[in-house]
Amino acid sequence: MSSIDEIRDARLKKLELLKEKGINPYPADSKRQLSLKETIESFESLEKNGEIKWVSGRIMSLRGQGAIIFVTLNDGTASFQALFKKDSMDVEKFNLFGEVIDIGDFIEVEGKFFVTKRGEKTVEVLNWRMLSKSLRPLPEKWHGLQDPEERFRKRYLDMLMNGEIRDIFEKKAKFWDAIRNFLKKNGFLEVETPVLEITTGGADAKPFATYHNALDVDVYLRISMGELWQKQLMVGGIPKTFEIGRQFRNEGMDAEHLQDYTQMEFYWAYANYKDGMKLVEEMYKYAAEETFGTLQFKIRGFDVDLGKEWEIYDYAETIKKFTNVNILEATEKEIKDKLDELKVKYDMEGFNITRAIDNLWKYCRKQIGGPGFLINVPVAISPLAKRDEKNPQVTERFQPIIAGSELGNGYSELNDPIDQDERFKGQQKLREGGDEEAQMHAHDFVEALEYGMPPTCGFGMSERVFSFLMDKPMRECQIFPLMKPKKEE
Repeated sequence: MSSIDEIRDARLKKLELLKEKGINPYPADSKRQLSLKETIESFESLEKNGEIKWVSGRIMSLRGQGAIIFVTLNDGTASFQALFKKDSMDVEKFNLFGEVIDIGDFIEVEGKFFVTKRGEKTVEVLNWRMLSKSLRPLPEKWHGLQDPEERFRKRYLDMLMNGEIRDIFEKKAKFWDAIRNFLKKNGFLEVETPVLEITTGGADAKPFATYHNALDVDVYLRISMGELWQKQLMVGGIPKTFEIGRQFRNEGMDAEHLQDYTQMEFYWAYANYKDGMKLVEEMYKYAAEETFGTLQFKIRGFDVDLGKEWEIYDYAETIKKFTNVNILEATEKEIKDKLDELKVKYDMEGFNITRAIDNLWKYCRKQIGGPGFLINVPVAISPLAKRDEKNPQVTERFQPIIAGSELGNGYSELNDPIDQDERFKGQQKLREGGDEEAQMHAHDFVEALEYGMPPTCGFGMSERVFSFLMDKPMRECQIFPLMKPKKEE
């Protein structure tokens, strides 16, 4: 078997041969008149009328020898067979094809259409033209790329050789289209908020830091989809907004978490968390139906039916049910001891009562299939949510729980500027104590609240929802996931 270098050298010689014959191996134009999908759809008419057309594509297979060569072309819309016959075209051009062509090359062919004895729709080539000479061989057809890292690093090849990969990204586009269409149908205005921020806000997360030369200030990549900005739009009198875009969190990587991903957040004036739960349940069902054509899924070992009645999970009651710990009364040490007993791994850097409770909840969450909503989350871990009037220890927060994970986060937004200021101060103390995920004090936002913000429901969801419905890791569902630079050999 030839090495990659040997194959590349051989193809470079073919490239030079084309140039010697005055043929541009990489022309800017194409004579294509039909896509291969259009060719298949109009085939009967093309054949009946004896039409001669130009079609193009990448060569995916070559078979035959001597005076007859069969070629499979693919242009991204479909695959189609082309037949090269020595007695049907210029002999010199036929011979050149045999000399310079390899699997992976892009070509276009002019020909007439017929059906072979085996019943395969085919174009009989009368003329051909090189569009792009490939210098490296494609992966072997039946095995493709086997190494997971190589698959992510060369996603273009993975997609080319594996139709399932392309299907993921076509579905992902449908998914976000469905979310966008649903919100617009419900009267939400799509907005764009800053990606670079002086103060990050809207989430408990460690940001990426960078520097703004023109303003001579440190800035951060946003960790939420413009939460504090969108709520300022509520102050400004816009009652329904949403944004879909990229956000960034400088944290760990696993099957459910990435640092650079797509997020959607909406904000709805004159609504509370109960209104939000109804809308979100409807939105998830709509997106699932539009994208997958079903409400029933197998996810992470759970059978999930989005069409059944969604359950309600009380935060403290659920933790007590699974661990026998009352988190509203337990001390940090008692919760830490329970985490150790349950063999839950956690990071001691910046560890506090808030992180202790959150780790205990995550242990419980993994055992819940859903679908349902988590409610009554404590104030200590919900710095932006409104307190429950009947129980001020908890907030009016809701999170969709599906297949052992939180697939979204929403709440009745805090619009009391004094309460918000105090919570930001508490978060700042946590940051000063080493908790890098605690929120920064957003003074400008508090000032905006002092002008008055109506009762508002906010909700956010990431592409994790899509990856769960696909039952695949998030990394698998990103077209080009971030990779470490490849070491030079």
